[in-house]
Amino acid sequence: MPLFKGAGVALITPFRQDKSVNYDEMATLIEYQIAGGTDAIIVCGTTGEPATMTEEERLSVIAFTVKQVAGRVPVIAGSGGNCTKTAVEFSIKAQELGVQGLLVVTPYYNKATQKGLYEHYKAIAEAVNVPIIMYNVQSRTGVNLLPDTAVALGKEFVNIVAVKEASGNITQVADLIHKGKGYLDVYSGNDDQIVPIVALGGIGVISVLSNIAPRDTHDMVMEYLEGNPKRAVELQLKYMDFIHALFCEVNPIPVKKAMELMGFQTKNLRLPLTEMEEAHVAQLKREMEKIRIQ
Repeated sequence: MPLFKGAGVALITPFRQDKSVNYDEMATLIEYQIAGGTDAIIVCGTTGEPATMTEEERLSVIAFTVKQVAGRVPVIAGSGGNCTKTAVEFSIKAQELGVQGLLVVTPYYNKATQKGLYEHYKAIAEAVNVPIIMYNVQSRTGVNLLPDTAVALGKEFVNIVAVKEASGNITQVADLIHKGKGYLDVYSGNDDQIVPIVALGGIGVISVLSNIAPRDTHDMVMEYLEGNPKRAVELQLKYMDFIHALFCEVNPIPVKKAMELMGFQTKNLRLPLTEMEEAHVAQLKREMEKIRIQ
């Protein structure tokens, strides 16, 4: 049974002017997602800026999300790190807070070998009982989780259930889906490849776009899965220019700006992330106007 099918939002973390977590606005964002038909809430993933948060803050945000969601959709917590021992310990703590799953990024900076990646995920899988989604995003981590390694982990550990694939390499994704059938579900990690990956056999997306357009992101997946590929493709193409604008600067700078333009209290970032360049703000506004996001 998959953790979810459809679109899971890679939720942003709203901060106040003093850069503390704005829990009131976080509740608003969660309710916006659930009302919009999101299929899962992914908290403290890359889009949530966990790299600038203390462990206490991350655990507090996860606990708040679990309480606010109250079982209406699965809550999946980002619990990865580049130190295996620390990632294991944090994953245990996240599990104890009542999440339905963990999103575990490949260890960054260390540039582990495939054997090292295998041992890293093995250690986490043996320490927790909740389902684990492995997150492959070489552009941020410097390492590529290869299909053979991912499938070997899926075959050995019953709680390693899926991969969020953000390599951008469609051939690699196809290879992963082919080799991992029956062992691993695959979610797109790139909003510009949702329909292509679902067409290959993926079951959804963990999405930045869903912060802005949860209903259409959900529909982009489910229309395809329910036998209406033409509508799914229409939605994918409708949002392509906007998706490019959402990544014209490093995530989550543009998505937080877009949500601010929609009226949400999402202006503030933590250094080293900075305010969006004015030329890029203008680009973002143009694309939002084209698809009538207000």
